[in-house]
Order: sequence, then C-alpha cells, then structure tokens
Amino acid sequence: MARDLPTFTEPNRTGELQLHFFDKVIRRDLSVARVEDVTPRYRRIVFTGDILTEGFPFTRFAPLDHLRVYFPNPSTGKIVAYREVSDDEWELDGTGDPIHRDYTVRGWDPDAQELTLDFALHEHGVAARWASNAVPGDPLVVNGPSAHWHLPENYTHYLVAGDETALPAICRIIEEAPAESHVTAVVEVTDATDEQPLQGQSALDLQWVHRATAPVADGHLSPLETALRSRGLPADPAQVFVVIAGEAGALKPIRRFYRAEMGLEKGQILVDGYWKRGTTSFDHHDVDFDED
Repeated sequence: MARDLPTFTEPNRTGELQLHFFDKVIRRDLSVARVEDVTPRYRRIVFTGDILTEGFPFTRFAPLDHLRVYFPNPSTGKIVAYREVSDDEWELDGTGDPIHRDYTVRGWDPDAQELTLDFALHEHGVAARWASNAVPGDPLVVNGPSAHWHLPENYTHYLVAGDETALPAICRIIEEAPAESHVTAVVEVTDATDEQPLQGQSALDLQWVHRATAPVADGHLSPLETALRSRGLPADPAQVFVVIAGEAGALKPIRRFYRAEMGLEKGQILVDGYWKRGTTSFDHHDVDFDED
C-alpha cells in the first residue's frame, strides 16, 4: 500500500519545519574510509561504499536528517540489519536482535562519494565503543534517511542549542544558515577540551557551556537550561527560530521556557530528544514534547 506522507521540494520560506518523505528507504552497506579525532571525545568518521556511486539524498539546511545506523554485536562481531527483499517488504539478514542508533548526517561529498558521521565518545554505549575503536575497512550498515527535515529559511535569527550529541546538527545549522541571518549557538560539553572551531557564512554568537564547572540554578535540570534562561531571546522574538536537541528529560523544561514564558509560537521551536538517561536503544520518536 502506498504511503500518503508529506512531500516538500520548494525553498522553505513557510516559517515552520517542512518534511519531505522519500518513496523508499535505502539500505547502504558501507565501510570506514578514514577517522579523524576532532576533540578527545568527538570523532569524525568518513564512510565509503559501492552504493554511494548512486548518490545520497543530502540537501542544504535539512540538518536534522538522520540515519538508522546498525552496529556489530560486540559478542559476535556480526551486523544484524534489515534488508528489503521485495517492494517495501523487509526482513533481518542475520540472527539475533539488531543493534542500532539514529545519527545525524554530518556531511556528504558527491565528488568523492563519501558520507560523514560524527560520534560523541564516552565509556558506555555500543555506538560510542564501536566509534572509539573504528579503523579503515570496518563495515557498517545504514538505513535511510526516510525524509528531509527542511528548516525554514525566512528568519533573521536562529537560536540553536544542545549537548555534544546535538553537535552534528548544530554545526550544520551554523554552516548552512542563510548568509544574511544571525546564529546564536549554545553548546553543553564536558569541559574546554571539547570545544571545536565552528563557523559559517552568517554572523555567529557561540557559547560553550562546560558541564564540569558551569552553574545549575535551583530548579534547573542542566547547565544548558541555566545558560539559555540567562540569555532570553533576541530583541525581535517573532524573527527567531529555535532548535534544541540532546537528552530528552532535560529538554522539556527548556521547551516550556520558550513556549510558556517567552511566548514563542509552536512553529518557531523544534525540540528533539536524541537520547534519554537510563534508556538504551532510545527512539526519539517516542517523546511528545507538545504534551506539556
């Protein structure tokens, strides 16, 4: 049965997020081409694969597009992932449960036919452990993306914030925002060693919030919340679009701050929980921030 899903192909000047769903989700079997340590706890991995000669659906200012990334089972070393066996019919191509996480598309080089993903490194989690040990030639399977998430391009100011898991999307917003706009970026990381150079064509106000030492005000759930509340909004709130991503539980009061206290319209703010404390295989689609 054909899916009746939104499509959007024009430049997005609607003032709100617009989704463009693809007819098919494509599986891509890739391998590591090279690895770069951007900071001690942040790794960039570039992938290649024969299927990338067919291209990849990457578009400017759709920085929340994401892939479902399938990792090898640490016990067996085997990747269990879904493969399309007939039109829109999928089945597992191995035994056992698939191990997957969603990752933002950091970059696509159509000339080199290379796909780039960024990984926050830490001591727990199968994805971070895999990325910490990745070397050229290591295989990986990705499915998707299933849609482009087109951000609106007709705002004069973009406020973007999150923890290190949101950095791929934050970096892309900084790099791809309209040249005539202004970007304010507030990023929570462990300490100063996690800072990295960020720049784009638009004016940039960048604040790094060091989790190890930054204050957390009474009643706040994170130093990011305290930092954002202290900044408020630009002079013309009607001309700001807000994107916040990171740990789902910490984002809810931040969204309430912008909606209930700052008075932003629903269409002016996009909040996406990339992970949830204490939850493995977290699905960001399970969190409805509009319920608060």
